[in-house]
Amino acid sequence: MKKSAIWILIAVMVLTFASLLTLQYSYIRTLGKMRTEQFNEAVKRSLSQVIRNLELDETARFLSEDMNEHENDAFSVPKVTRKVSHQGQTATLHSIGGISSISSVFEYDETTILSQAGPQVFISMSHGKNTLSGTSTKMQENLRERYLAQKGFMEDVILHILYEANNRPIEQRVDFSKLENYLKVELENNGLGKMPFHFRVTDKNDVEVYRCKEMIGKNETGGYKQVLFPNDPDVETGTLYLYFPTKKNYIYESLRIYIPSVIFSIVLLIVFGTTIIVIFRQKKLNDMKNDFVNNMTHELKTPISTISLAAQMLKDGDVGKTPTMLKHISGVIVDETKRLSFQVEKVLQVSLFERDRSSLTFKEVDVNEMLDTIVATFKLKVENFEGRLEKDLSAKRADITADEMHLTNVFFNLMDNAVKYRSERDLVLTVHTWNEKDNIMISIQDNGIGIKKENLKRVFERFYRVPTGNVHDVKGFGLGLAYVQKIVQNHNGTIRAESEVNMGTKFIISLPLIKNEL
Repeated sequence: MKKSAIWILIAVMVLTFASLLTLQYSYIRTLGKMRTEQFNEAVKRSLSQVIRNLELDETARFLSEDMNEHENDAFSVPKVTRKVSHQGQTATLHSIGGISSISSVFEYDETTILSQAGPQVFISMSHGKNTLSGTSTKMQENLRERYLAQKGFMEDVILHILYEANNRPIEQRVDFSKLENYLKVELENNGLGKMPFHFRVTDKNDVEVYRCKEMIGKNETGGYKQVLFPNDPDVETGTLYLYFPTKKNYIYESLRIYIPSVIFSIVLLIVFGTTIIVIFRQKKLNDMKNDFVNNMTHELKTPISTISLAAQMLKDGDVGKTPTMLKHISGVIVDETKRLSFQVEKVLQVSLFERDRSSLTFKEVDVNEMLDTIVATFKLKVENFEGRLEKDLSAKRADITADEMHLTNVFFNLMDNAVKYRSERDLVLTVHTWNEKDNIMISIQDNGIGIKKENLKRVFERFYRVPTGNVHDVKGFGLGLAYVQKIVQNHNGTIRAESEVNMGTKFIISLPLIKNEL
């Protein structure tokens, strides 16, 4: 797949996921807002009805008080006269029983006489108007008189409420136990019966006069405010504050069904991102493999061509077969054969990365002894380049479990790199071992050309070669250090590199020691 096609795919998928997540967020936000508005409306309806119930309670209370008072006066006085005058647009209520007068803006033009004694009914015509028909007319007149009396009585109650109710303290006007019961009933009627609530009441000076027991010791915020007795004339008698501690849970409870869809969208986004990363890595690896194949073809073709040419010279009868010529040709064949074998071995190392750790053959080895043998063998090669190889095998414990052949190749590769990437000054190669806790540490250090920091972290990647411009004096496939790291990891060890340009490179390997059993 071309890189441009990959980027187009990424753009389309990113746009799709962004649109999906935006729509989900918008829908959840709209649903939450709608749920909040429904909740607020239900609370407002409940509070409105609660306030109306309180006002009805107060009216009934005043009615009961005035009724008891008038009943007492009615039993003690035989006749009650109620007279209303038109003068001054005032209404004066007079009573024989000592009821206090009340002035009002209301005007009436009746005189009502209430007689405590009921009508007497006679059948005989000799009693005049006290016959059955006369008695019926009298009863109708009495009913009318009673209606007018009750009407005046209700007006008295209304005047009483208007002039006395708002002067009473709020704690005398409201029964807080009834208030709590009204809140429960009305909230349940509006679909909020399962919602726990707290409330408190303040007077007209905003001084708290009551707090429910569930709210004692708490200071809640974000509640609902409702004025008590809002119909009182120009006076704010008190305020009810209502709180719902689980309001957020109630509002977002219906949104929980959308949580799995959001989670799945996020998981899909992560999977998509991981897939894109893998695609880029595979593309990069594919490009590196293509470079590897091209490089390998060139590296293998060169020794094959040289060997073929040497074989033709031996076959050609016109070429003099002097001992010197034969020795030269045979030397070329031997060198190119070794070079070819080395390159083939490098190619075969690629298959090692697909193998499991179990393919290695482990046995107990002494790292100091192994390095001592390798140093003795490699010393001649270093001295051939007018360098020196120093060793300091000071580790007291050096027994490990390892695949001797592959671990030997690790040390040979690191030393061979030191020779390949030497600088113009005389090569100095140092091999050092020491112990740290239950590990043996091996360092192989040179004074070569070094590696830049930006390239140092990639030296263990497969097929990666440190760029050297257009000059490639050192041939290879970029598999050596990747092979080294793979083998070290298969031995449960670690390897790291330290380097400075023109100062040299140091590789430090840590391998676990065999634990001594007591």
